[in-house]
Amino acid sequence: MIQPAAGRASAFEGPILRSLLVLAAPIVMGNALQVAYQLIDAFWVGRLGGAAVAAVAVTFPFTFLMFALGAGFSIAGSTLIAQYVGARNQPMVNRVAAQTLLMIALVSLCLGLAGYMLAPGILRLMGVTAEVYPGALSFMRIAFIGLVFGFSFAVFQAVMRGVGEAVLPMLIVLGTVVLNFALCPLLIFGWGPFPAWGVTGAAISTLVTQALAAALALVVLFRGRHGIHVSWADFRPDPAYMKRAFLLGFPASIEMSARALGVTVLSFLVASFGTQTIAAYGVGTTIFQVVLIPAMGLSMAISVLVGQNIGARNPARASHIARVGAAVGFGALTVLGIGAYFLAPMIVATFIPGDPGVIEAGTSFVRIQCLAWGFMGLQLCLIGVFRATGNMVATMILALISQWVLMFPLAYLLSKHTALGATGIWWAYPASNVIIAGITLLWYARGNWNYARLTDDDIPPASVRR
Repeated sequence: MIQPAAGRASAFEGPILRSLLVLAAPIVMGNALQVAYQLIDAFWVGRLGGAAVAAVAVTFPFTFLMFALGAGFSIAGSTLIAQYVGARNQPMVNRVAAQTLLMIALVSLCLGLAGYMLAPGILRLMGVTAEVYPGALSFMRIAFIGLVFGFSFAVFQAVMRGVGEAVLPMLIVLGTVVLNFALCPLLIFGWGPFPAWGVTGAAISTLVTQALAAALALVVLFRGRHGIHVSWADFRPDPAYMKRAFLLGFPASIEMSARALGVTVLSFLVASFGTQTIAAYGVGTTIFQVVLIPAMGLSMAISVLVGQNIGARNPARASHIARVGAAVGFGALTVLGIGAYFLAPMIVATFIPGDPGVIEAGTSFVRIQCLAWGFMGLQLCLIGVFRATGNMVATMILALISQWVLMFPLAYLLSKHTALGATGIWWAYPASNVIIAGITLLWYARGNWNYARLTDDDIPPASVRR
């Protein structure tokens, strides 16, 4: 039987808002520290000038796309673990964690190799300028090499969230971010025995620290002191689980890939407006990723608590958690948006000082989108509810609508067929966020999501079946 650690028991009883905040706080902090890798890179690379910033900016959508292709299995693992925790089935908690990690490692190795080989063609297809190309190629290839470490640690975070343990992953990320902050300027600018590698140095620093995080994650899972205790037998390929995880994770992978591919295709559109627009887009999307942190953290907390209560056959509390979480998400991001509107010039200048053109364009980007952040928070929190029940088809459809019916078509039409130019891309963000939030709310209102109990058709570990 699963023995809940401190803070996990509140998933099933007590004030819902407190339960959400207790779980969401370390998740948000962990996500913030994870994004700190990007912020540290952006901060130091920004000192190299606009071309260096553009090199990192054009790389991110493609590495994010590769990461998203495998993320569906991580989501599937977290969903199953949360429900098995609610159902008090420890053997399946351990088995799901190991099998998910095994699948993600294999997927990441394949995707990383493909990305490394295709990187030059991707950049040429984008029409990246000669001054940006060398740095972008180097950064992209090293990022693809590091996919296996990033994937593995992402799975670790997901499965630990499933058992309600978010503090330990946060502490691991904190340590590696501190190390990255120390290494990054040394490898970018050089000092003593460290050569000055420029943009490449930022990528190497991130690679080293992510590898360390993945190694520590494996140690934690094998020691088994935090709700999951894997053994080598759990890693033996289990076709029954893999089939189940594929059916659950494939729509989630399509969802994540649709979002990532939308960002990738949008970067082609941005690149057509020149280096200054690319740099402004890179800074603006970095700020946007920071704002996503509390919404994603709350969404993950909602998903865990809803999943655990469904596994424990308590759909009424699961429904209450969903409503409270969505309200908090909308309110918190609305407040953040109002603050960002007034502080936009100062925030943008932090990332790329001394370039008035990029600061002006980046400020415009932030101010146009920020007042609609609350709708984005609402939508992401409800997505967390759908994921908790295994309703990945709903999240997939919503992602396809968001990116391919709304975001990219609006960005293209407004930027290429109106006088707005590049500013039209900025306006596509708030328009699509408001519309998709309304669609998601209507879908949630149908109310048939809160009875999907995935543990009713348990698949025992392979060792038990034999």
